[in-house]
Amino acid sequence: MEKKLELSIVMPCLNEAETLAICIIKATRFLETNNVEGEIIIADNGSTDGSQDIAKNLNAKVIPVKEKGYGSALRGGIEAASGAYIIMADADDSYNFEALSPFLKELRAGNDLVMGNRFKGGVAKGAMPFLHKYLGNPVLSFLGRLFYKIDIGDFHCGLRGFSREAYYKMDLKTTGMEFASEMIVKSKLNGLTITEVPTTLKPDGRTRDPHLNTWRDGWRHLRFLLLYSPQWLFLIPGVFLILLGFITSIIIISQPVVINSIQLDIHTLLYTSSLVLIGFQFIVFYALTKIYAVENKLLPKSNRYNKLFKFLNLETGLIVGILFLILGIILSYFGLNIWKHSNFGELNPSETLRIVIPAVFTLLLGMQIIFFSLFFSILGLKNKT
Repeated sequence: MEKKLELSIVMPCLNEAETLAICIIKATRFLETNNVEGEIIIADNGSTDGSQDIAKNLNAKVIPVKEKGYGSALRGGIEAASGAYIIMADADDSYNFEALSPFLKELRAGNDLVMGNRFKGGVAKGAMPFLHKYLGNPVLSFLGRLFYKIDIGDFHCGLRGFSREAYYKMDLKTTGMEFASEMIVKSKLNGLTITEVPTTLKPDGRTRDPHLNTWRDGWRHLRFLLLYSPQWLFLIPGVFLILLGFITSIIIISQPVVINSIQLDIHTLLYTSSLVLIGFQFIVFYALTKIYAVENKLLPKSNRYNKLFKFLNLETGLIVGILFLILGIILSYFGLNIWKHSNFGELNPSETLRIVIPAVFTLLLGMQIIFFSLFFSILGLKNKT
């Protein structure tokens, strides 16, 4: 009977002829030294420098991946793997393939995802660009911890391990460098166990420039973290804008507010009331983004998601929206009376607009709530039992 493989070591490859051989040799040495039943998979993304022949000559399995991108290459290699556990790392000789024991140990202990932490293990001089080391990685790792409450110090370490079972639970979709962030975020969202171990990073052995583009790929990581956290992208800013706009409007609506030599009057009221409407739009986009992401299996369905349809329904929205419309009509009536008393002639803007602006605001908000409730109820039809 064929032996069951415990570990698959997967390396994405795009013209890595300079360093591929040493990476495969080190990975093979790790398997042999530690008596691990395993395989080495090279996920080739269209190399033209003979990388495929190098891999085959060293008994590695070459998996051609046509779709371009770091994430695409890794997905192709991972899905062709036979091991119960998978460890992935770049084929540029910056990671030590002979020091995989801590990763395998944590995987054997039952952890779903084991991340390497280069800052704990040691970053050799020249191994990481200044911007990556002191700005990009720390900032993006901080945002990842803040948005998703993941206790990981190095979000972008390319050396990491996971079980095959965990990989399919992650249901990864991205094709580029943001694949690294998606793996961590999806692990957290799906309730998988995540831990990290120290690892080292040394300057890679290539003479050519790396495939990584600092600003483009940094933006793709940031964009992913934001889009997969609609709470931070839409909900929190929306609540903040509504509170700011509402409080300042209440202060200004009765009379002008003078701070030193600055007078806040009806013109400011127009902007503060607009903040409330903009904040409401943010919250609408939060709800719609959440629905789209869950229904398209980009995010897992949670209890909070189910409660969303329980409390935000068509009937509630129609009642609230109609109440705002009635309030707007009443305020408009008072504004019309003021105009009538001046024989529909010239008005005092400071007096009149203190009624007209709230009237227009409540009419607009009422209509938005009604339209949103109608659309929201259509999206939630299949969630009703």
